[in-house]
Amino acid sequence: MKKIVGEGQKFERIRRITGYLVGGLDRFNNGKRAEEADRVKHSGINDILKTAKEGK
Repeated sequence: MKKIVGEGQKFERIRRITGYLVGGLDRFNNGKRAEEADRVKHSGINDILKTAKEGK
């Protein structure tokens, strides 16, 4: 059986929101949570190209 690179490794996603590096939103107020929710999410090159074509 072929092992996938990184399989079984835990990681934490870090985001930059309003100038702060954070791992989760649990300590943020409603304004900062709304800012994160309003952002365009990009999961790969196809999403980036699609967004560019739509003019966003």
